[in-house]
Amino acid sequence: MEKINNATEFIFWGLSQNPEVAKVCFVVFTFFYTAILLGNLLIMLTVCTGKLFKSPMYFFLSYLSFVDICYSSVTAPKMIVDLLAKTKVISYVGCVLQLFGVHFLGCTEIFLLVLMAYDHYVAICKTLQYMTIMDQNRCNNMLLGIWIGGFIHSIIPVALVVQLPFCGPNEIDHYFCDVHPLLKVACRDTYVIGMVVTANSGTIALGSFITLLISYTVILVSLRKQSAVGRHKALSTCGSHIAVVIIFFGPCTFTYMRPDTTFSGDKMVALFYTIITPMLNPLIYTLRNAEVKNAMKKLWDRKVFLRG
Repeated sequence: MEKINNATEFIFWGLSQNPEVAKVCFVVFTFFYTAILLGNLLIMLTVCTGKLFKSPMYFFLSYLSFVDICYSSVTAPKMIVDLLAKTKVISYVGCVLQLFGVHFLGCTEIFLLVLMAYDHYVAICKTLQYMTIMDQNRCNNMLLGIWIGGFIHSIIPVALVVQLPFCGPNEIDHYFCDVHPLLKVACRDTYVIGMVVTANSGTIALGSFITLLISYTVILVSLRKQSAVGRHKALSTCGSHIAVVIIFFGPCTFTYMRPDTTFSGDKMVALFYTIITPMLNPLIYTLRNAEVKNAMKKLWDRKVFLRG
């Protein structure tokens, strides 16, 4: 049977249909997005100018900031503009590209967080062999691997969506194009596709979350053998990472572990992993990390000196 697809664009319902609430959200999320850009750019600049990138931990942290900027930029600018728009329209091609970007960068961030957990495990549990195991060449290869893994993952939801017929009304109760909201407006049964999406996205989110919990449990148990100073430093580093993991993976797992079900609150949940986590990452990692704070202070002192 030939596919019928008359969709050339989709209409978002956005975060709120109330104009007054939308104006407040516009101010709030403009501030949040600005904080994402400035905070993560500051992390990247600090790691580069402070020569912290020689350490694998800060090398991965700078890449996390880069991914956070790209990931939030896929959804945030469009959402902010739509808050003041009467009709929140996105083209079919734009919707597919947004779907690709969300899953490509989201999955890359998940794999990067797992990689950072492995880095912490090696640093704490195999301290003497740390620089040998996490040499620059291996770090580069692992980064390449997570980018490839994110790309392969993102092809699956895109391939599933582009072969669906959309015969209207093409109104999406969300603020960006994601798989479940799109399945909701398709004019054919999508139960099997929903199961495939869960097997793909849901398994990656839940599997990575469980892996991270196990790895940090092992790390925390091993800290009993550390000195008091070493234990405090390790707990500070791991504590920041665990906070990011909980904020990011909790909502993400809730969203993608459901085969073919959407709730009105899904878009509010999605804010945590598309906006809130990228905004909090710089704060979480800098407030709990003396080395990063010292590098930032040196960067600031250097700028003041140059001005003077």
